[in-house]
Amino acid sequence: MWSRPATPPDPPCRDLACVVTRATAWADPVEVAAAFAEDIHACVLLSADGWSYVLRAPDAVAEEGADLPALLGDAAPMADGPPFQGGVVGLAAYEFSAQLEATAPQVRVGEWPDLTLIRYPALLAFHAGQRRGLAIGRGADSRAAAAAADFALSWLDAPSPPARCGALADAVVLGTTDDQHAAAVEETVGRIAAGEIFQANLARPWRGALAVGARPYDLFRRLARQSAAGYAAYLRLPGRALVSNSPERFLSVRPQADGLWAESDPIKGTRPRGADPTADAALAAELAASEKDRAENLMIVDLMRNDLARVSVPGTVRVPELWGLRSYANVHHLVSRVRARLAPGRSAWDAFLAAFPPSSVTGAPKLQAMKVIADYETPRGPYCGSLFWAGVDGALEASVLIRTVALLETAAGWTFEARAGGGIVADSEALAEVAETTTKIGAILRALTDSA
Repeated sequence: MWSRPATPPDPPCRDLACVVTRATAWADPVEVAAAFAEDIHACVLLSADGWSYVLRAPDAVAEEGADLPALLGDAAPMADGPPFQGGVVGLAAYEFSAQLEATAPQVRVGEWPDLTLIRYPALLAFHAGQRRGLAIGRGADSRAAAAAADFALSWLDAPSPPARCGALADAVVLGTTDDQHAAAVEETVGRIAAGEIFQANLARPWRGALAVGARPYDLFRRLARQSAAGYAAYLRLPGRALVSNSPERFLSVRPQADGLWAESDPIKGTRPRGADPTADAALAAELAASEKDRAENLMIVDLMRNDLARVSVPGTVRVPELWGLRSYANVHHLVSRVRARLAPGRSAWDAFLAAFPPSSVTGAPKLQAMKVIADYETPRGPYCGSLFWAGVDGALEASVLIRTVALLETAAGWTFEARAGGGIVADSEALAEVAETTTKIGAILRALTDSA
């Protein structure tokens, strides 16, 4: 174990309405959390240029049929604070969709609950750009909230262990060969031609075991150093761990003067980064001009528009950005933005449920595409689900769990699975789709196998 056991405020808070903050200097959240990363329910939510969060010692954990609004309560936001000011971190597995729609594939995953909700009365928040930090505590009264804030502040006292050197995995094995994935792509193109669907997102898995003595946080720490993404995250659960290097926002909900506004940034369309600036610029330009990739992206945008329209004020669903080019450490992507004002009486959780699972990792029409996916893939578990935070003020931020590693603890150590996929449309080419999955998984494979 890397740290002493956590000692949360006693008694645990049952109401998070009161908040107390303590200012602190900026610190690297990855290194802060390294001191207690093996604590059950330790959590890190990273942002490269905004607020990042470190959490531990929840006062409530619920699974499956949990009621998020009841667990959260309701409180006003504090001024000049981070977007997440305390509340719940949640993990929705891809198969959570079966609880939301009777016609979705009815698959259950034994190793991962469909839904896990974890309420934290204490957290540390760090802003990289502003070089500032906050310890935030919540409770039923000011005394409980102050105790929670002081508890969070104490986490900074624990020394971080040195980063692990050497390869983190002895071997990584493809669960679906290049030929098998190419055949699945060709069959899916045939099903599109037959009129069954317009698009389906097919993925394939890479599996293996961590080296003796290696732990999931070693992988998270290395990814954060080598190629941190906008929605990188770590979550330790009993017998399980999640390491995500996702670049994709699924859903963001923020309170505004005229109500709750929801945004989504669907990603569809990919090219690898070039070996030099000239090649890199050429690949980016090729993606921006690609009719095929634009068509993929537009279909997903339309799905998100339809999903949000179910819970929004008529006429407020807009697309402020279409086919924007964004470049990441490993790839270029086409990213669009969809925005809508939620209808009175609708919550961020209503918007999440209306749009889950993310359209960018399913296809069009969504439910039929999910049935096609189920024909070629084993249950996805966390992959293509969502990791999210939900605040006591009604705000929510959710990622799409791509570029994500799901790890299980066994008597012999940790095993893992990571998947990568892509949207298949009428003019998809099998070999190009195979190459795209390899490009997308590249950063994770390097982090697992490099000796750095």
